[in-house]
Amino acid sequence: SADGSRVSDATLMEVLLMNDFKLVINNTAYSVSPPIKDKLSSEHAAEVEDIKSLVHRLFVALHLEDHQIRKERELLQKLDRLKEELLPLEQTKARIMDSAEAKTSRLLWVGLALMSTQGGALAWLTWWVYSWDIMEPVTYFITYGSAMAFYAYFVLTKQDYIYPDAKDRQFLHYFYRKSKNQHFNVERYNKLKEDLAE
Repeated sequence: SADGSRVSDATLMEVLLMNDFKLVINNTAYSVSPPIKDKLSSEHAAEVEDIKSLVHRLFVALHLEDHQIRKERELLQKLDRLKEELLPLEQTKARIMDSAEAKTSRLLWVGLALMSTQGGALAWLTWWVYSWDIMEPVTYFITYGSAMAFYAYFVLTKQDYIYPDAKDRQFLHYFYRKSKNQHFNVERYNKLKEDLAE
């Protein structure tokens, strides 16, 4: 208004144009003196609506950058906070993954060593201690036992025993067990990663 008091956003344009007022844009005050009219005709009412629309568009155009800067600042603060929360979790996760990878690799090497030992023992028993006639049923039952073990794996996991899948499964088993021991919350970590990606 002319005396310097602020006008509500909900004030109708017709009411605003009944008296003199000051329009402040970028800290510059403009005195506005609308023409005095007793009653607005429908043609003038349309002009008032056009003025109202123009003022609204002007307000949006002038304040959009401020809104974007404020929103960007809020998002950057949220991003920094998420990164701060995520940094110790990332370090813990890296240690857990290294440990799980080492255990999985050790398990694979132990499996290779056991298979090599089994093959060497069967060869030694076949050619130096006993004959093939005695060892043939033994190798048959070892093969049948291995088939039963792989089938049991399928029954328990509902997956074929494919080496990469079995390795990944064992890695995840070690990872989650180590996470539980070190009180690493995987769900919280995943939630923070999702929030960071957004």
